[in-house]
Amino acid sequence: MNVLLIEDEQPAAKRLTRMLTGLRPDLKVLDVIDSVEASVKWLQTFPRPDLMFLDIQLADGISFDIFKQVEVKTPVIFTTAYDEYTLKAFKVNSVDYLLKPIDPEELSAALDKYDSLTREPAGLAPELEKLLKQLSVPKPTYKERLLVKTGQQLAYVPVDSLAYLFSDEGLTFAVDAAGKRWILDYTLDQTETFLPPRTFFRISRKFIVRISSILRIHTYFNSRLKLDLQPATAFEVIVSRERVGEFKEWLDQ
Repeated sequence: MNVLLIEDEQPAAKRLTRMLTGLRPDLKVLDVIDSVEASVKWLQTFPRPDLMFLDIQLADGISFDIFKQVEVKTPVIFTTAYDEYTLKAFKVNSVDYLLKPIDPEELSAALDKYDSLTREPAGLAPELEKLLKQLSVPKPTYKERLLVKTGQQLAYVPVDSLAYLFSDEGLTFAVDAAGKRWILDYTLDQTETFLPPRTFFRISRKFIVRISSILRIHTYFNSRLKLDLQPATAFEVIVSRERVGEFKEWLDQ
């Protein structure tokens, strides 16, 4: 099986490639494309792959723009960070959605679905066309500033000034490069959705770190990592074991 990945986040593309080749040793990833423009050019130049994985949000637009510029007859599995309950409403038999971070069992099931559907290729194109007409997913926007509490008043802090964010005793805190701390009007889960993922990474359930705030990285027991940050924290900052792999990929962009 020849597969094309259209994905603008390098760590996500690397992880998906590993998972695919692990599940299907005979599978070949032909290329990884990160934009609508490059995808259109690739599809116009090379023979069509057997299957395509498309991230919905790309560097220069949404992946549905590809279908407006070039005829795509290849089966598609979309990948997205959008809420799974919203996506369930759009599921059809011809294609699947994988919610990031992609679960290996869901990926395996999606490949099995592809195998089943391609046994009857004539029924695939109408369902894909129907799906593309139904979906219109906006490109995500990231906040430039966050609402914060200062005593009995509200203010805002530029996202570019933040060093890290963490939760403690039910509150969410943001700390800037000078060490000033604010209380946010958001949960850490909410905050993660509107911070640029190339700059910020959630290293654990309670902590989000900015790349520029990391001074040193130490190996730590139980296969974890320990970070020294600037400004320094009054507590240890640990990358949880389940996030270590993605954290390393995030660093290696």
